[in-house]
Amino acid sequence: MNVAIVGAGVIAQRYAERIAEVDGLTLVGVTDVLPERAEALAEKHGASAYETLDELLAAPDVETVVNLTIPAKHVAVTRAALEAGKHVHTEKPVALHAAEARALAALARERGVRLSCAPATLLGEAQQTAWKHIRDGGLGDVKVVYAEANWGLIESWHPEPESLYASGPLVDVGIYPLTIVTAMFGPVRRVTAFATTVQPVRTRKDGKTFELETPDFWVAACEHEGGVVTRLTATFWVKPSKQRGLEFHGNRASLWMPTWGESNSRLLRTENGEEYEPVSVLRPAYEGFDWSLALVDLAEAIRDGRPHRMSAEHAAHVVEVLNGADDSRRNGGAVEISSSFDAPQPLDWAR
Repeated sequence: MNVAIVGAGVIAQRYAERIAEVDGLTLVGVTDVLPERAEALAEKHGASAYETLDELLAAPDVETVVNLTIPAKHVAVTRAALEAGKHVHTEKPVALHAAEARALAALARERGVRLSCAPATLLGEAQQTAWKHIRDGGLGDVKVVYAEANWGLIESWHPEPESLYASGPLVDVGIYPLTIVTAMFGPVRRVTAFATTVQPVRTRKDGKTFELETPDFWVAACEHEGGVVTRLTATFWVKPSKQRGLEFHGNRASLWMPTWGESNSRLLRTENGEEYEPVSVLRPAYEGFDWSLALVDLAEAIRDGRPHRMSAEHAAHVVEVLNGADDSRRNGGAVEISSSFDAPQPLDWAR
């Protein structure tokens, strides 16, 4: 599958490296609002640099667009690519508002092209192993999930962190475990949230200060259709720590995944909360965060004529939950969530 990247910022480097490493993917084009960034990334990976999005979308060898722009630009770029007849994989979130996300999903169906949506950490070896262990009854009846997304001070490493703070930690990083748990346990039907700002003034690496408009600390209780309750915490203040993973609690045992992002996360099972035993992953795991997961699955799905696993409908549901959490923290009380999606299938080796 020939792919082109729109948005050559920090994350694009990681995508491009993985595209070069895996079979079946070829980077053929790059564009960015800063032409020099597009040229540098394209030159490094033997791709073409395009001055504008329109020029890239007109290129006949571009089959799939990878949308790595800032969240506020996701909808416009994805819509343009779909209307040009290109498949799209977009970084999270697919949109900032559920209605826009649903409209993009509908547009992809109308145009007969695919819309794949990050995050795809569900497809990692540790995550697939945990899911199979749960499906096979290894924990008994799972009723409660604890999900932690503590990401620390973004300004300590990102040169331009304002766009991430504008979205806030629930949207930017809470979306990772939320996507995993909705895939495993089904749609959320009600969400109740609290949010506050721990540190309102932040300082960039270049010394410039800026003020937060979106809370940097969130806690959300998500009630799934099947009865599971997920407590999700997301912050841009607490440093990444042991509380950056998933805990699945059943009536027989619990399973701890210290990190939901890395494919090689440990999996530790306990029946009494004191003694833990490792659960072996089903196959050798990729070391770290694998940015190629969704693209590989998308390419194989197109080839095989099956649904791709990181669907736009699922992503739109997650955005509705995020919107519901924002409504709850502003106005108080629980917010009902109405959308659904077809559950993704486990990977073949993890069935």
